[in-house]
Order: sequence, then C-alpha cells, then structure tokens
Amino acid sequence: MVGKKLTLFIMSLLTALVLAACSDAGNENEQENTKQGNTEQENAEQGNTEQENNYDGNMDHSEMNHSSSGEIPEGLKEATNPTYQVGSTALLTTDHMEGMKGAEAEIVGAYDTTVYAVTYTPTTGGDKVEEHKWVIHEELKDAGDKPFEAGDEVTLEADHMEGMKGAKATIDTAKQTTIYMVDYTPTTGGEKVENHQWVTGDELSLSGK
Repeated sequence: MVGKKLTLFIMSLLTALVLAACSDAGNENEQENTKQGNTEQENAEQGNTEQENNYDGNMDHSEMNHSSSGEIPEGLKEATNPTYQVGSTALLTTDHMEGMKGAEAEIVGAYDTTVYAVTYTPTTGGDKVEEHKWVIHEELKDAGDKPFEAGDEVTLEADHMEGMKGAKATIDTAKQTTIYMVDYTPTTGGEKVENHQWVTGDELSLSGK
C-alpha cells in the first residue's frame, strides 16, 4: 500500500515538473515572439523614415501642400523668355516628393526670381528641415530688392509645409533663375496635383510633345 502511494506521489511530482517545464518554454517562446515582433515593427518604422528622407535630403513631405490655390506672392514677375512656355508640357526630373520624378507636368506659371534652398526648424516643433527646395525671394519676410546670400538668416512667409510660415531659416543656396508652377499627376497614382510651387528649369526636361 505504501509502495503504491509512493509511486503515485512520484508520478504526480514528475507530471508537475513536466508541466512547469512546458510552461517555462511557452513563456520563453512568447517572449521571443514578442521581441521579434517589436524588432519587425522597429525595422518597418525605420524603413518608413528612410523612405521619407529619400526625398530632398532630410525632408519629410507628409505635411507638404502638394497643390496650391495658384496665388503668387506680391511682386513676383512673369518670366519674359522662359525655357518652358506656359501651357506647354515637360517631364519632371526632380524627386521632391514621391511620384514626382518622371511625371508629365503642364507649365501653368513661369517667373523670374531668386530661388533659395533653406534650412529651418518648424514653428510647430519637431526636427530641423534641411535644404528645403524651394523658397523664392518674394516668400521671405521683408525681402527687399537685394537677393540674400548663402548663410543669411531670414524669416519664411511661404506656407508650403506645416510649421513653415514664420519660421527662422538659414539660406543654403541662392540663384537667380526662372521658377515654374506646374500641374501633374503622380506616377504613383492618386489625384492630380495643381499649381505646385516650385520647380526650377533644371528639374524639367522636354516631354517630346
């Protein structure tokens, strides 16, 4: 009788040990799966960030106004002899935003001005935006007649992206050129972008039409 009880006790003990071992293994597997899931999520987020940064250096254009009302800043003068005439078509060769490069654009405005790439910190907070392309002379506060030079500190009046208007900026590059406003349909699909501001002549090529 005693032997039978001892056997039952040993069997119960072994069963408990097996169950405990299985439970520990299950917890380890669950923790490992959780870690793997977190790693995959982190990798995905990193990939999204890298994709955002692929367009125009460190720029995130998720808040960029792709279309505009077509209203131009006061004092901006129409180009007298633009390479691309208003009403003509050209291919976009720039990748300011996803779906832009390779898209066919209609020229809806051509203007002679000084165009700037600028670095600024949004008024809404967040990371610094480096070498934003483009802001024109007439979109700077108290611009005056004399163009700014690289290194100058300015205040932005442009509202291309959230937190841009009113932000303090540093001029990265400056050049006198013809700037264009264009309509285009992204190569990635989606709605037509109207009155996009701005692209330069060297960001366009003849479409063959």
